[in-house]
Amino acid sequence: MKKIIFGIFAHPDDEAFGPSGTLLIETRSGTELHLITLTIGDAGTNPDNHSDLGDVRLKEWQTAGQLMGASSMHFLGYLDGQLNNETMIEAGHKIVELVTDVIKSADKDTVIEFMTSDLNGISGHIDHIVAARAACWAFYRLKANDKRLTRIRLTCVQRDALPTANTNWLYMEPGRTEEEIGEAIDARHLRDDIIAIMRTHHTQRGDGESHIERRGDSLGINYFTIKT
Repeated sequence: MKKIIFGIFAHPDDEAFGPSGTLLIETRSGTELHLITLTIGDAGTNPDNHSDLGDVRLKEWQTAGQLMGASSMHFLGYLDGQLNNETMIEAGHKIVELVTDVIKSADKDTVIEFMTSDLNGISGHIDHIVAARAACWAFYRLKANDKRLTRIRLTCVQRDALPTANTNWLYMEPGRTEEEIGEAIDARHLRDDIIAIMRTHHTQRGDGESHIERRGDSLGINYFTIKT
């Protein structure tokens, strides 16, 4: 049975620093992966002072997607840090159009899933929240007429790792409880590949290396809440 996943995120490194282990397991098991980013992260860190940071980050993202085994990659054209209610609906329509085009030739037994960030944005970043809600908006619009769409997996942090709210930067809610988490995927055996994917985002190396150090031996374990 064929399976298609649409990974829909706000920034070029969100899937790499998040569920890349799960996506690697999926593509290496034959799943067809299509990655969508709403922005190219042009407001991200720029330690090398690139005059064209967005273009550089887009190339980094494309390299990461190749390592993940993505079949296609799509940038929706929004500015980093500028997402809002209006762009959420616009992005939702774009996602519906893109997904419809990709799945039009898939047979009736194909399983179609979405993957995105937790609706709380994980870190609380408004762009993450908008991207996740645009993905959900598109999913339910499509599912109303196409039962091949089975579920959305929202990557999240578990409560043990984040027991209380964090306000060091934005408002980061406590992690999800065991009852809220619907699936845990252990891709720790792919640690070297995950790190290689993360490090393609060289301009964001500060965040990437901090993430690798913070996760330690748990790097590669991904948690998801599930919506159907």
